[in-house]
Amino acid sequence: MSDADPTAIFHEMYRAAAGGGPGLPWDRDGPHPLLEPWGRDVDGAGRRALVVGSGLGTDAEFIAGRGFDVVAFDVSPKAVEMARERFPDSGVDYRVANLLDLPSEWTHAFDLVVEVYTVQSMPIAYHAPASANIARTVAEGGTLLVIATGRRDPDVIPDGPPFPLTRAEVEAFATGGLEAERIETLDAGEPDPPRWRATLRRPA
Repeated sequence: MSDADPTAIFHEMYRAAAGGGPGLPWDRDGPHPLLEPWGRDVDGAGRRALVVGSGLGTDAEFIAGRGFDVVAFDVSPKAVEMARERFPDSGVDYRVANLLDLPSEWTHAFDLVVEVYTVQSMPIAYHAPASANIARTVAEGGTLLVIATGRRDPDVIPDGPPFPLTRAEVEAFATGGLEAERIETLDAGEPDPPRWRATLRRPA
């Protein structure tokens, strides 16, 4: 991964996977196991959702299944192409976009924003601007859900990717008027790393 362009590696990985090369380590048959129980009873009727770094689309399809009008984006055009092919009858609006330079019309535009593992995929220097950009998309009265891998020792710099988040980095999503509602530490025990599941809201 290049510090100058943290996205280039993902273009290559999706192109390789599409050509029959190695599979993608984050690909799943269904939604992330920490997203599914959280969103199982959420009613999205009449509301808009944004899925960050949507990959092959399983999280976006789950959110759409809860009734949301979903926009899902990935920096890789190949990922977007593969998601559309995987779910040809989907109502999800899959788009190509860069988290570090989001469309201005997405500011305060979504009632639910779902971020799973995207910020941690980039070098630490990009975490703060990436999380601030995500927070900016949450509408008044809206919710941000963040799922991330945690660091057991915040003083140890990981040799990533990924670059797991410290608690301070999770708390840093509460910017621009966003407020942390709940931050959970879900620890499966050694040797598996802990996971964060954080819910943040923008007051109405």
